[in-house]
This record gives sequence, C-alpha cells and structure tokens, in this order.
Amino acid sequence: MTSFLDRLKEGPLVFDGAMGTQLYERGIFINKSFDDANLSNPALVQAIHADYVRAGADIISTNTFAANRIKLKRHGLEDKVRDINRAGVELARAVCPEECFVAGSIGPTGQIPTMMSDSELQEIRAAYAEQALILAETGVDLIALETFRLLSEIRIAIEAIKSVCELPIVALMAFDSEHRTGDGATPERVARLLVEWGADVIGANCLEGPHVVFDVVEEMVNHGVPVCAMPNAGYPRKVDERLIYMATPEYFGVYARRFFKAGIAIVGGCCGTGPEHIQGISAAARMMGGGRSTKPKARLSVVESAQVAGLAEVPLAERSGLAAKLQRVWRDRICQGSAPVNRENFVVSVEVNPPAGLDPSKSINAAKMLQRHGIDVINIADGPRASVRMANWAMASMVQRELDMEVIVHLCGRDRNLLGLQSDVLAYHALGLNNLVVVTGDPPKVGDYPHATAVFDLDSIGILKMINNFNRGIDPAGRDVGATTQFFCACGAEPAAADYERELRRLEEKKAAGASFVMTQPVYDPAVLDKFLSDIEHLGLPVLVGILPLASYRNAEFLHNEVPGMSVPDDVRKRMKDAGEDAAQEGVRIAKETLNAVVDRVVGAYIMPPFGRYHTAVEVLSDIPGYSVDAAPQASEAAQR
Repeated sequence: MTSFLDRLKEGPLVFDGAMGTQLYERGIFINKSFDDANLSNPALVQAIHADYVRAGADIISTNTFAANRIKLKRHGLEDKVRDINRAGVELARAVCPEECFVAGSIGPTGQIPTMMSDSELQEIRAAYAEQALILAETGVDLIALETFRLLSEIRIAIEAIKSVCELPIVALMAFDSEHRTGDGATPERVARLLVEWGADVIGANCLEGPHVVFDVVEEMVNHGVPVCAMPNAGYPRKVDERLIYMATPEYFGVYARRFFKAGIAIVGGCCGTGPEHIQGISAAARMMGGGRSTKPKARLSVVESAQVAGLAEVPLAERSGLAAKLQRVWRDRICQGSAPVNRENFVVSVEVNPPAGLDPSKSINAAKMLQRHGIDVINIADGPRASVRMANWAMASMVQRELDMEVIVHLCGRDRNLLGLQSDVLAYHALGLNNLVVVTGDPPKVGDYPHATAVFDLDSIGILKMINNFNRGIDPAGRDVGATTQFFCACGAEPAAADYERELRRLEEKKAAGASFVMTQPVYDPAVLDKFLSDIEHLGLPVLVGILPLASYRNAEFLHNEVPGMSVPDDVRKRMKDAGEDAAQEGVRIAKETLNAVVDRVVGAYIMPPFGRYHTAVEVLSDIPGYSVDAAPQASEAAQR
C-alpha cells in the first residue's frame, strides 16, 4: 500500500467527519465517555466508521480523541487506556478498504501547560506518549492531533509522539472567529512553529464553520508541508436539548471545492458533520483529481417561583432610566399611536463588548462616541460566542461611572452554577446594574476553550424566574431576603428560527418568567419580521429589533449558512455580492431599509455594529424620519470627569 505521505502527493484526500456528534445523535449521552463506546458499544462505533467509508472518506479517524489517561480518569476509566485505544484502531481498521488510511486521533488533555509545574508537564507528556505508542503498535497509519487551542500543549504532544514512533503527524489547531488560537497566535505563526516542531501536515479544525476555517488555512499554505482543513458544520444552535449545526452538506461541498482550489491537501469535517457532508467533500475531491469512487449510500430543574407571597415589586417604569423611557414609548407611540417617531420616542441600544485583554479604553471611547450621537443605552454581552473577555459587569460599571449612561448587561447560564448566578445577580443590584438581557449562552465548544466545563444549571427561563423572585424579595429557596431588587429584564428571540413554533412557545414562557421586553436576533427580511411582530402582538411585549449591518458578501454568506437563527435572503446576499467594494455601505443601506420598514411597530432598535465599526450604528439611524443623529449635548461635567 502507498504510504500516507506519498499518497498526498498524488492528489487531494478526504478526512472523515465528526464522531462525537454522531455518537450523541445515535444515543450516547454527553455525560458518558464517547471513547468508552469502543468497548461498550463497538457495533455503533463501527457503523459510523462504515458510513464515512461509504461516503468517500480516504482517512478514518479512530474513536480515541479523549482516550488519554488524564481525560479517561475523569470517567474512572484510566485503567482502560490500552483497551480503549486498541479497540478504537481495530474497529476502524475492520471497515476500511485497502486504499483507506486509519488515523489515530489524539485530542488535548484540557490542561494549560503554562500554569503547570514540571511534574505536571511530565504527566501530560507521558499521557501523550502512552496513547501514541498504543495506537502505533495497534496499526494506525498516522497520528492526528485535533482541536488543540494552545501551542504550548500541541508542542508537548508532538515531542511525545516523536519519542515513541515515527508515524506521520497531522497537527490541527482550533482558531476563533478572529483567526487566533487560545494563546493569541496567528495562522502564519502557528504554521511556522508546527513545521519547526516536526509536524508532517498542518492545519485547522473545529470551533468555526467553513467560512472562517477557509480564511485561516489560506494563511497556512506555502510553509513546505501539506495543509488540512476540518471545519465544523457552522455555528451550533440548541433545539430540544440537542446542539444542531446549520451548515448544509451542499454548502460544505461548495466550500470543499474552494479549499482544494486554494491548495488545501486534505479536507474533512468536525463537529456537526456527518456522512452527507463527507459525500459533498468527496465529490469535490474527485473533481480535483483525488478522492475515491464510491457507491451512493443507501440538568438541574428550572427554578419555579417560590410559593410565598413576597414583597411588592418596584413598578417597571421606576426600575431604571431605560425602563422609564421604554415604557413611555410603548404606551404613547405603540399602544396609543399619539407620539411621532423621534429621538425622544425611539429607544436605541448599541452593542459594545468588553475587551479581550486588559485595556477597556477602546470600548469606553466607543461608548462615548455613541453617547455624543444620542444613543440611549450601551448593551454589553456576556462572553459572546463563548469567548474570553473582561467581565461585562466591570465594563458596565465603568460606562455608568464615567459617562453617566444607561447600560444593559447580558447574563447567561453557561459559566455559572445556581450559586454563582445568585451571587452575580446580588452584585449587579449593589452596583446599580438594573437592566439585564437574560440568555442561555453559547456552549464552550464554539469558543476559546472548547474543553472548558459548561454549567447550564439554569437556562434563560430559569434565570428569569430566579430574578423575578429577587424582584419580589425572595431567593430561589423561597427565603425572604429582606428587600427587593429592581431588575428590568429583556429576553432574546429569533424571528427567523428554524423551529418557529417552538420559538413562539419559548417567548410566552419567557414573559411568564419575568421578561419585560424583547431584543431580537438580526433580521434582514422585513416580511419575516412583520409576521413575527404580528404573531407576538398578543403578548404585549415591547420589541427592540435586532439590526446587524452586513460588512461584506462573505459576511452575509457566513451569517446565513453558519449562524443559528440568522437568515439572509437570496436577494440581499445578491445585493451584497453585486456591491463589490461598496459592500459595507450596501450593508448599511439594507439595515436602514429593514429598520424603516418596521419603525412604527417597534419601540426601538438593538444595533450590533460588525467588527467594532461603531460608526455604522449612527449611519443606520440617519434615515429614520424625525430621528436626528447630530451630536447630542456633551455629557454632564461629573460624567466627563
């Protein structure tokens, strides 16, 4: 049989797709070790391998991603390291035809080497060497290092593997949407170092969909070794307690051709991909003179309101300046129709996120600029897309203190258990952060540290119930806390949700749980938004419509294909494509049109400037009849100090 590296010289190859999400979809629960399925359910693992072979994969990965001693210890399986890894190889090999290669999959330990002692580092190195030796002895053709976020850890892995075998190494790093690893390295730097450390193939996998991974691997070519790309099936969304990935097999096939044409030697799939995605990649590989010919395939309970009377709640309009204005606009302009649209009768919130580093000055300066143009409130996300940023409450406190400006703080359940959620809510009260947007939160899998533990003791509805209780002077255990909080809570909604009926049901539950207004996901089709507003009219919830100006045609394609709850109509994407170099301004024009189409039906706008281009928020507002975006009076002297 031709060696793996020699075969790479003959044309493109196709890696298989996800194993973990396939096991999950076929009945293995996430609290179990997926790797132990090699022993507990070998027929299922083998069936997944066989599906990928039939789909046209040239390389089949063993189900051993987390089968190192450190990871297995978390499940009490550290004494089964050898058995699980050997079985993983044997199951893959049994279904592979002669022309297919078996890759021994090795993932990160989840440790952070820069924070560890020498003895702890030796433990990591020994775990990698042990796993690699077992895989090599059992007969894999190559080793695939996957989803590493830290250069310090993948270097240890490469060195450990080289100390026990001479197999080719495919080294794949995971990058975020800003094209950075967890330790801030660029694709070019990653490529250079991986080659220097001895990787035979380099590349990127996981975290992001084809759009971002394509941009990353383009920067990794021309470093003297082949490049591999294995993106996720877009950005996941949660439906009926499952993570659903949005990028279609057809979309994957289109991007596979782009990958191969850009000189990428191997393309496969990561989280959310299945045999159908690999079929699309395989077809693209055959078009480029590679691939194989194939035959077609035949948590905690949500806290309920305490059953005690509680104290009288603070009236909505008295909870904050934002609450007062929003309630007035809702009453005078929306319900009674007796007020015109102008700065006094239209609420505008602009998203300004905390810094990813130590210096908040850029974010604070953005807030100052927006304040000068009359923006009512700055809203600050809570680790958007599971990224690591300064705590949003810290930046919110600075904005309130330095600018004397209203803020909305996002609160999600991803990072906090029930105790942490209560502590933070009490802290928000003490800091005077009374405006909250309550969301469930993005899973860590899509962010900076995919192996971080997700908590999700409560989803958004559970958190709203907890806050509603605090507004009545009651903690989640039903105890009297002696006073009331005065939180004014928003919830999210997806007008273009794939499961629209479920979205409407959830919105009803959110209102019952204590939500006082809605902030929608971005919408690009006024007809979709018009239907949504009609369908929720009976709820009596004021709406801030989400507006995200498109930055480019590629940005439009990414949002449409890879971000849940987002739908960019064909005609809008065509407009962005036709706009060419004027695409950013066309995106602003589209945003203006969408907002103006519903301005009389919503209390205001929730604007999300793309890529920190905060001036676009002001541009979007410039065409609203009666709404002036001329610079507002300077902030008070106290705020200036």
